[in-house]
Amino acid sequence: MVCWALRRVGLARAHLARKASGVCRGHEHQPLGPRPAAPGAPGSAVELLGKSYPQDDYSNLTRKVLSKVGRNLHNQPQHPLWLLKERVKQHFYAQYPGRAGTPLFSVYDDLSPVVTTWQNFDSLLIPADHPSRKKGDNYFLNATHMLRAHTSAHQWDLLRAGLDAFLVVGDVYRRDQIDAQHYPVFHQLEAVRLFSRHQLFAGIKDGENLQLFEQSSRSAHKQETHTLEATKLVEFDLKQTLTRLMTHIFGDGLDVRWVDCYFPFTHPSFEMEINFHGEWLEVLGCGVMEQQLVNSAGAQDRIGWAFGLGLERLAMILYDIPDIRLFWSQDERFLKQFRVPDINQKVTFQPLSKYPAVINDISFWLPRENYTENDFYDLVRTIGGDLVEKVDLIDKFEHPKTVFSVPDCVRNLNVLPLEYTPHVSECLMVNPQTAL
Repeated sequence: MVCWALRRVGLARAHLARKASGVCRGHEHQPLGPRPAAPGAPGSAVELLGKSYPQDDYSNLTRKVLSKVGRNLHNQPQHPLWLLKERVKQHFYAQYPGRAGTPLFSVYDDLSPVVTTWQNFDSLLIPADHPSRKKGDNYFLNATHMLRAHTSAHQWDLLRAGLDAFLVVGDVYRRDQIDAQHYPVFHQLEAVRLFSRHQLFAGIKDGENLQLFEQSSRSAHKQETHTLEATKLVEFDLKQTLTRLMTHIFGDGLDVRWVDCYFPFTHPSFEMEINFHGEWLEVLGCGVMEQQLVNSAGAQDRIGWAFGLGLERLAMILYDIPDIRLFWSQDERFLKQFRVPDINQKVTFQPLSKYPAVINDISFWLPRENYTENDFYDLVRTIGGDLVEKVDLIDKFEHPKTVFSVPDCVRNLNVLPLEYTPHVSECLMVNPQTAL
């Protein structure tokens, strides 16, 4: 299937057709400018946050993603992600005081998003063959450095520094599909808390006779090094902590349920779901920390829990924001809705545009090798920016006779006007091997 604008498609070139649009302030198309050196080119490097990173065959950062590094939406006052972060901080400061009235949990919200692959994967016990390590799912500066895929990349370092209760908030980066729920940059908040034997069993009947550790076998309910009593108490504290947090955010009477799941760095592990407006929604993942991780960071005498949540996910539910792209908007009509005197004030997002989406079909030839769907998504985001709301694969075709026959994919682009009026058509021609 080939759309009308692309009937002269050739093997050597991919043709992309889309609807361009008249754009209101803040959304003018920027010239693409000179292309950066190809990944792995001799002597080429990526300059990021004041440091230089030599490129190699792993380098796959796009200009679109690089432009987001340093924006730190979670630290911009009155931004919806900042409001939510501050609400979580407020809750933890009030509910969990430490010694002398100081907060028990310390907060780190300005750590660099550039981490080593060891920090992002190995420190968290993620197996070498785990699918989350794939180049097609992550943004690498080179083979040893990347943009963090989760805030858990800082967990080991903070534990090694002697911390036993902390929150980490930051931007994270993942190559992903294009729709209203996904964006290559989003923001996470995670927490870790460790307990000594005295802390965990304080106030428990016969607690002085209970132990944190034993040597047994791993089961669905506990790790091989944890006693069942210690595991159940940590699990209870974790679930109680999260139930209180969600009640603080969404209000009293919230229905909650826990779904067993798997994470490489916790066991047992759970996903928390809340019933909001009659619909069950997953809001975070959590679990009892793998003792091997805790031990390697130098806290062998402690046991703990960890959880992580996506700020955009919660903010979209809480403020009724329908599209994740809106968080990056600099339109005053969006931002002023969240300038409230009280961070706990109820806000319901009001739509900015009355114009319907514009649907476009495109067709292009694919290379036989070294291609993933996320390559195409990055290409669309680089060229179309935040105008493109969603991309769907609707057909495939392989030429039966051509020597160089490769799949011909036809995709459906949904261009959703957030702040503009569509009125101009144009055709772009792009080679997918060099466009990034």
